[in-house]
Amino acid sequence: MKKHTIIRITTVPISLRVLLKGQLRYMSKYFEIKAVSSPSSELDLVAEIEGIKVSSVKMSREITPIKDIRSLWNMYRLLRRNKPMIVHTHTPKAGVIGMIASLLAGIPIRMHTVAGLPLMEARGVKRIILNLVEKITYRCATHVYPNSRGLFDFILENKFVNLDKLKVIGNGSSNGINTEFFNPDAVTQVVRDELNARLGIRKVDFVFIFVGRIVGDKGINELITAFLKIQDNSEFNAKLLLVGELESDLDPLSVETLKEIENNNSIISVGFQRDVRPYFAISDVLVFPSYREGFPNVVMQAGAMGLASIVSDINGCNEIIIEGTNGLIVPPKSSLALAQAMKKVILRKDLLYLLKQNARPMIIARYEQNIVWEEILKEYNMAIEQIKEKNV
Repeated sequence: MKKHTIIRITTVPISLRVLLKGQLRYMSKYFEIKAVSSPSSELDLVAEIEGIKVSSVKMSREITPIKDIRSLWNMYRLLRRNKPMIVHTHTPKAGVIGMIASLLAGIPIRMHTVAGLPLMEARGVKRIILNLVEKITYRCATHVYPNSRGLFDFILENKFVNLDKLKVIGNGSSNGINTEFFNPDAVTQVVRDELNARLGIRKVDFVFIFVGRIVGDKGINELITAFLKIQDNSEFNAKLLLVGELESDLDPLSVETLKEIENNNSIISVGFQRDVRPYFAISDVLVFPSYREGFPNVVMQAGAMGLASIVSDINGCNEIIIEGTNGLIVPPKSSLALAQAMKKVILRKDLLYLLKQNARPMIIARYEQNIVWEEILKEYNMAIEQIKEKNV
């Protein structure tokens, strides 16, 4: 029996490679899976790693009407050629282009996953435009999947779409977490010792870690300010480890923050790392003060590695972390509250022990990757069955 075709679309290939890692290969056991994203050598890497076919359609991450119309036309032609049963999009630009093109091409099942909304931090005309884009995307879709309860509520409150199209799959997340891969036992003591030596981290140091894009809306300005308050107490022996790429074009940091990162010997910035596990393994607490998220993989990864987390009180973060159980939750954009929480985990060794003991078991119980994949597979099969019933 011929397998139904499903096309997964993201704006840039790294979303396929990182955010959906392993899922495409898993789904290819049941369907003919094809992936579409902007052209890049990274897209070829996705084909190799996931064992699937890929195609490229150039898409811009910014608001570019002329380029977007060209992308829409190219996406429409690609979908008409391939005639998939399902198109499933991720990320805002791929969502609006993919969903409009799918509707025009007559694709029966059109799914869009919402994993964070940039419009949450937008104002004025930009906010109006981004609101319209979301409404168009959801209007063209047959199924809309916010990947957190917070996003589900936000979408309903802003009347972007009717309730009957909305659903959170499982406990949230777009891909779950591979807890065998993200396992503290996977990083040997030799690797830890070598990394500590290379970074100048001593046994007496208390290491806070941030993993993600080094940009303003991840709360980096507030994080640096908070860390300086902690650093003032020399008895804390605090270090801050920044793991991620500095992006200065879309959302730059303040000049003061950039100078501090460059000149402060207790702030260690290592750039983007393909394997973040060794960095988690030498750290004590994840600090993730983001302004907005969908369902942050980093917080799940840290938990699976046995780390307690300090996160901002935003959707996704406040679903993975339960206050006082596997981490602490602070108001977003508050360097003072962040510093107080950071100080608390240093001074309260009993609390830190409890948070770390609970971290990994709670991730395994709620977000194990295979469970998430099985739930998505059920969604595909149910949608296909409904189409078949309509056509009988």
